Amino acid sequence: MNAYNWYSQLIKPSWSPPAWLFGPVWTFLYVLIAISFGKVFLMAWQKQITFMIALPFILNLIFNFAFTPIQFGLKNNLLASIDILLILATLIWAIAVIWPQARWIAYAQIPYLLWVSFAAILQFTITYLNK
Repeated sequence: MNAYNWYSQLIKPSWSPPAWLFGPVWTFLYVLIAISFGKVFLMAWQKQITFMIALPFILNLIFNFAFTPIQFGLKNNLLASIDILLILATLIWAIAVIWPQARWIAYAQIPYLLWVSFAAILQFTITYLNK
């Protein structure tokens, strides 16, 4: 509750989506992530792809799961901005390296890429407005 109060008091841009939208969007995205990243990890386990192809997917999950504790636990917008930039970078890297191996996995990342791109711009704006 304390983290919610903190976040609700931050200055946000007029185009910031309502709080209730984040839950459904992330639920949908996590289903896509579970299916596509799961396939990547299975392919790596079965030696169909190298570890270096799976690496950006692993890093992306680490950075993704770190975002909430950074943003709402530490209440640190600057670190959250850096983290979301790492999420975006590892996602682009992941799409690029999986494309030759399994294009459907790359295509499955498009909604995730679009949302993280939007979320990054939102996070950078919130960080700027609340400096």
